[in-house]
Amino acid sequence: MFTACLQGNRKRSEDGSLAIATLKGPSSMGMIKLIDSLSSSESHSVKVMILDEPLIVRKMMIDGTADFAILPTTMAAITYNKGFGYQLIAVPVWGNLYLVGNDTTIKGWEDLKGKRVYVMARGMTPDELFRYLLRRNGLDPEKDINLDYSFPTHIDLANAAGAGRAPLAVLSEPLASMVMKNNQSLRRFFSLEEEWAKFEGIPLAETAFMAKKSLLLNNRDIVEKIIASYKTSTEWVNSYPDSAAKLIVRYNILPDYDAALNAIPLSNLKFVRAAGIKNEIRDYLNVFYRMNPDIIGGKIPDEEFIYQ
Repeated sequence: MFTACLQGNRKRSEDGSLAIATLKGPSSMGMIKLIDSLSSSESHSVKVMILDEPLIVRKMMIDGTADFAILPTTMAAITYNKGFGYQLIAVPVWGNLYLVGNDTTIKGWEDLKGKRVYVMARGMTPDELFRYLLRRNGLDPEKDINLDYSFPTHIDLANAAGAGRAPLAVLSEPLASMVMKNNQSLRRFFSLEEEWAKFEGIPLAETAFMAKKSLLLNNRDIVEKIIASYKTSTEWVNSYPDSAAKLIVRYNILPDYDAALNAIPLSNLKFVRAAGIKNEIRDYLNVFYRMNPDIIGGKIPDEEFIYQ
């Protein structure tokens, strides 16, 4: 399906295939049927690389080895504003962050006052989103709460929460489901997506699917095939979560079937073309811009940010 004559000025991977850099989490969960199809056949020119952290994806974008890339939308805006040469194709994940812990005294946001909450990735989306929600709920993140960044990656933080070393933590799916299965004293207090919606009334366009401009210009046919396949895969995962969970385990995105099955409906997987939701994406980025322009690279991306 994906065999094509590749043109344009682009760095090819060593075997000449197109590289999709995705993340070990909801973005790879949503494309798991596509991943399985590619793995089952050698008659294509596409490979998927499942990576642990967005910074690794960004590095591949900087050096040009990623033809397609999935990373937080705020980081996508930074890469565009810095002129890395990628455009936004779609939003495939719509908010998968939760406040998780074993503190039974927490009934509402006001109960977080004076507490220590562990957050990953200082200055990135989980941190800034949680700070934003604290302020909207009347808490000063600098004075009323102790934000702890001892565990800098989502995997580090999930492991710490599961081991009881981070009693209150902002975790992403599917890791939240994984640690809650392994440590049944933990529960969810808030969905950050639901809390965001109370104040903004717009979707949490959290994750970006991007591609090289040169590829979009010179190989539109294969780009559209990959887009269609990713969208179809996401729909299949939501329709057949039991089968999808088996593949999620098979490809080592999660080690446990039950946790994978529980995580699918909580991961907000929905593949939406960016061209049809320009205003929603702009409004989402504008919230972060007002908090701190540096979070999105100093400015709202211009119209060329979105692939038509």
